[in-house]
Amino acid sequence: MLATMRVETHHDGLPVAFINGEVDASNASAFATQIKDTVPNSAIGLVLDLSETSYLDSSGVHLIFDIAEALRRRQQVLQLVVPADSFVGDVLGVVNVTGVAQTSATLQEALDVLARTEF
Repeated sequence: MLATMRVETHHDGLPVAFINGEVDASNASAFATQIKDTVPNSAIGLVLDLSETSYLDSSGVHLIFDIAEALRRRQQVLQLVVPADSFVGDVLGVVNVTGVAQTSATLQEALDVLARTEF
């Protein structure tokens, strides 16, 4: 299934990107560009909701690390929403994504974490 992405803006201008479907070499680069363009300098960071992401290959993993690095350079954070019992959760556990981004099981938990984040 081809992946689709939508972005919503939550309180305080916090962007939340939702990816539904499969992230692979055919779409990861385009998603990275779209996602980076949605984060204003005034935002504390970005929530990337992968709850509906069914597949993530190495290009998708690179997308996450790339976004995290771009945000870090701007002193912003990346918060991921990844259900623990999912294929994507298993993949991200293997690559130790916690070194670059925090993960939450639900969107509300991710929003709560970022609301408490201070720089």
